[in-house]
Amino acid sequence: MISTTSFEQEKVVESTIDQLSTTSSSNEEIVIERINEDQAWNIRHIVMYPEMPFDFIKMDTDPDSIHFGLHLKSGDNKILISVISLVLTNLKDGDVQFRKFATLEQYQRKGYGSKLMFFTVEQAKQMGCKRLWCNARSAKSPFYNNFGFKTTGSSWNKNGYDYIIMESFL
Repeated sequence: MISTTSFEQEKVVESTIDQLSTTSSSNEEIVIERINEDQAWNIRHIVMYPEMPFDFIKMDTDPDSIHFGLHLKSGDNKILISVISLVLTNLKDGDVQFRKFATLEQYQRKGYGSKLMFFTVEQAKQMGCKRLWCNARSAKSPFYNNFGFKTTGSSWNKNGYDYIIMESFL
């Protein structure tokens, strides 16, 4: 469960979500909202580790994390295309990690992931985060640089992917 201060965090999340619902040029509405962990799992599996068993993408921190999803909405149809999770275990120390940021391939490089990342950075700031960090795939580090993230120098290889810790002081 999220800590007792989560009521205030929930209010911040709801307020920011209301502000970030926008309409794209193709008459599709972009909606960013809090989602359940199981909604994030499908996108994670498809994008990040399709070759692994489904349970591989479930994280031990998922039950206590806040998960956000970016949806495209057209009329009554809504499709989840991008997900991210905020791990709040060290929020009291000003430290928040985001994990498992994934956007369906056909929607990548169209600005949707950037909208979700911008939203995530704003959420972290409003929650009192001083340092936002992630374990990024090295090949994706230029994307995170666009949001002020810097590499820490710590790198490793896991499951055939090179990773690096990236952080931003907010």
